[in-house]
Amino acid sequence: MSAKRSRTIRTLSLVLIFMFSGGAATASAAPIQALILYDSEPGSTYNKLGKAYAIMLSNLLGGFDTAIEMKPVEEYVAGQIDTKDITFYLGSYYDNALPAAFLTDAATTNRSLVWFKYNLWSLAWNSSYNFEATRGFRFDGLAGLNAAPSAQNMAPGFYDTILYKQRSMVKYYDYDILTNTVFADPDTGITAVTNPTIATTVVEVENGETGQRLPYVIRSGNFWYVADMPFSYIGPRDRYLVIADLLHDMLGVNTPTERLAMIRLEDVGALTNASVMQTLTDYLFSQQIEFSIAAIPRYRDPLGQWNGGVPQEIPFAQATQFRQGLTYALQRGGSVVLHGYTHQYGNAINPWTGVSGDDFEFWDIVNNRPVVGDSTEWVLGRVDAGIAEFGAFGIQPYAWETPHYHASATANRAFPQRFDTTYNRVVYYTSDVPDFAGVNGDPDFAVGQFFPYIIHRDYYGQRILPENLGNIEYDISDVDPASYFDYTWQDLLLNAEYALVVRNGVASFFFHPFWLEPSLGTPGLADLQNLVNGINQLGFTWVDGSELTPTE
Repeated sequence: MSAKRSRTIRTLSLVLIFMFSGGAATASAAPIQALILYDSEPGSTYNKLGKAYAIMLSNLLGGFDTAIEMKPVEEYVAGQIDTKDITFYLGSYYDNALPAAFLTDAATTNRSLVWFKYNLWSLAWNSSYNFEATRGFRFDGLAGLNAAPSAQNMAPGFYDTILYKQRSMVKYYDYDILTNTVFADPDTGITAVTNPTIATTVVEVENGETGQRLPYVIRSGNFWYVADMPFSYIGPRDRYLVIADLLHDMLGVNTPTERLAMIRLEDVGALTNASVMQTLTDYLFSQQIEFSIAAIPRYRDPLGQWNGGVPQEIPFAQATQFRQGLTYALQRGGSVVLHGYTHQYGNAINPWTGVSGDDFEFWDIVNNRPVVGDSTEWVLGRVDAGIAEFGAFGIQPYAWETPHYHASATANRAFPQRFDTTYNRVVYYTSDVPDFAGVNGDPDFAVGQFFPYIIHRDYYGQRILPENLGNIEYDISDVDPASYFDYTWQDLLLNAEYALVVRNGVASFFFHPFWLEPSLGTPGLADLQNLVNGINQLGFTWVDGSELTPTE
C-alpha cells in the first residue's frame, strides 16, 4: 500500500479555535439540570465565539447524566439560576454588559455557579453585591503577556502553566513574527483568597517566565471561578483536562476511577495487505487485546492518481486481500467500525487525491463548506451503502467513524440514525450552514474537540467513544510530501500519562497498518509494541469499543 493514506486531520490534535468525555452516568433518579450562559455581542467579530465554547462545554457535560439548556447571557431571565442544579457562565467577551438580573441572582444564589474568565469584575467590584465578604476572595484584574512579543523576545511569557495532580499543563503559545500575530489565549483573572474559611484555591497557575503563581480555580461553597477559558487552544496535555476532571466535583458526581485503553486499526481497505493485518492481529491477540478496525467498504481512485492515470474502483466483494485480513482479525478479537463508505467525495480532489482514505467524504474541505448535495437522505444513503456492502458478507459494524473526523452538522445528526455509537473526535459548527467569512453578519466558528471519556450525548445527538491520544506518524516527506513530521510513540505515551489526571480518563489511539510495509522502512510494529507496553505499565485495562454498550 502507498504511504498516501498517512494523511490525517492534524488540526484536531490542537484545536486552534480562531482558525476556523465517557463519564459514567450518575445514579440519580433525575438528570442534573444544567444551564450554560454565554456572551453574545451581535456585530462583533467574535460574537459566536461564546456559543462555540458553550457547545464544547455542553459536550463534556454529555459525559454525565445532565439535561442542558444553553442560551446567551443577554437572554437571562430573573430567577432562572435557582431553577437549575448548576449554571455555567462563559465569560469570553471582554467587558460584556451583563444583565442586572443575572448579576443579582449570581450574587445571591445558593445553587452551584461556575464563572469562567472575563467580567467577574461586574460582580466583584460592585459594592452593592458585597462580593468579597460573601465569597471570601477578591478579584484584582487581568494578567496577560509579560511584555509585547518582538523579534528579540518572541515568547515573553504569561501565566501559562496550570498545576494539577503533579502535572504541569502548559497552555499553547505561538508567535508569527511576519504578521506580528500571537496565537494564544494569555488573559488570566487575578484573584486572591481573603477568607480561607469560605474560599479555597483548588488549582494554581504559574507564570512560566517569572515563576509567580495565582489561583486558577477558586471555590467558595457552590461558587467556582475559573481564571481563563479552558476551551481555547486545547490539546492532550492542556488545562482542558483539568476542567474535564473537575466537572465531577462541580456536578457533585461520585465517579469511580477507571482506566480503560482502546486501540483502533485505521483506514483498513481494499489496498491493505492481508499479511500486515495478520501480523498486527497476531500481536494484539498474543497480548489479549481486543481491538477495533476502521474499515472502508469501497475503494475509489476516480482520477487514477495511484493507478497510473487509470480510474479504479474496488468493491468489497472484489477486495480479496481486504476480506482475508478482515476475516482473520474478526476471528481473533477484532470488531469493525464503519469508516465512511468510500472515504472520499465523488470525482473531486478533496483536497489531496480523490482517493479513498486520502480525502474527506462528508465535508468540502477545499471550500470549507458542506459538500454539494449534502442532506440527511444523501448521508444515510452512503451509510446504508456501506452497511450493505459489509452485510453481504455477514459483517456488522458496531460503530461509525467519520472520515477525517469532519462532517457537516446535517451529517453528524444523521449518523446516529444508523449507529448508536460514534468513535472519533468531532468538528462542531456554530451554525448548520456556517458563514465563516461573516458575509451575512457575524462570522461562524468551527471547533474540533476530543474527549477524555465517553460522551453519552453530544451537541449533535451522538454517543461518542473517545480517541484522545492521537496516532503514530513518521516523516516520510521524500515519499509523501503531506507526511512531513514525526509524532512518536513516546508522544502518545506522554498523552496517556496526562490522561491519568482525569479520574475516568481513557487512553485511546489509532494506528495505520501501512506503517508495517517494508518499503517505508519505519519501525511501526516495534513502536506500537513499545506504546502498548507503556500503556500497560500505566495501569490501563484494554477494552474493545464494542464492549462499551450504551447506557440504557
